[in-house]
Amino acid sequence: MAGHSKWANIKHRKGRQDAKRGKLFAKLAKAIEVAAREGGGNVEFNPTLATAVDKARAADMPNDNIDRAVKRGTGEVEGAAYEEYYYEGYGPGGVALYVHILTDNRNRAGSDVRSTFTRHNSNLGEPGSVGYLFSQRGVILAKGSEEEIMLVALDAGAEDVRDAGEGMFEVVTEAGDLRQVRDALTTSGVGIESADVTQMPSTLVPVEESDAKRLLRLIDALDDLDDVQEVYSNYDIDDSVMEKALTEA
Repeated sequence: MAGHSKWANIKHRKGRQDAKRGKLFAKLAKAIEVAAREGGGNVEFNPTLATAVDKARAADMPNDNIDRAVKRGTGEVEGAAYEEYYYEGYGPGGVALYVHILTDNRNRAGSDVRSTFTRHNSNLGEPGSVGYLFSQRGVILAKGSEEEIMLVALDAGAEDVRDAGEGMFEVVTEAGDLRQVRDALTTSGVGIESADVTQMPSTLVPVEESDAKRLLRLIDALDDLDDVQEVYSNYDIDDSVMEKALTEA
């Protein structure tokens, strides 16, 4: 075991994001389309696509929507040409923000992200200014016996298992190993709350209550932008402060 996870914070954030279902489905479709374009439309040979499809199904995205997104990616159906890149910056409390963009209009995306940072009195950084703080990892939130989760996950290739609180455990994997570790846990009877590829911060920045609400408002505003896929951050907000900030937001 290594350290205490702040996954409870992430669950709070994701709950608010996933409530916007129409916008969520559009973002999931983009991710599927790009994955299919870059690695082909067969999930058996394209782990990035497999993860994107799994995430869409977990969000109850209709199969027809998933199939159309795959076909747009493979060229069977006409689709937009999306660019993928990141914006980097700092929010309230000196928190690093790593903003994942998928867009068919780079000028629009850039203008929207810049104005959002400015409106929230935050600063965009130069490329590379915060990206080095993050590394791509698979993260599985599992519920079950601690001993069983550790044995099965590590045997299947997981890097680490961490106590996430409330009887939950955070299983960290290499991005390409996410699916095989998740499948091993599922086969063993372990409950899976979520499984996703994310950008994991190497260090966390404690955020005081006075900054937490402003930070969450900035993250929400960025999430609302059509061209933003995900907003990754290295904030460390106490759960009680998080609950209060979300209630007041």
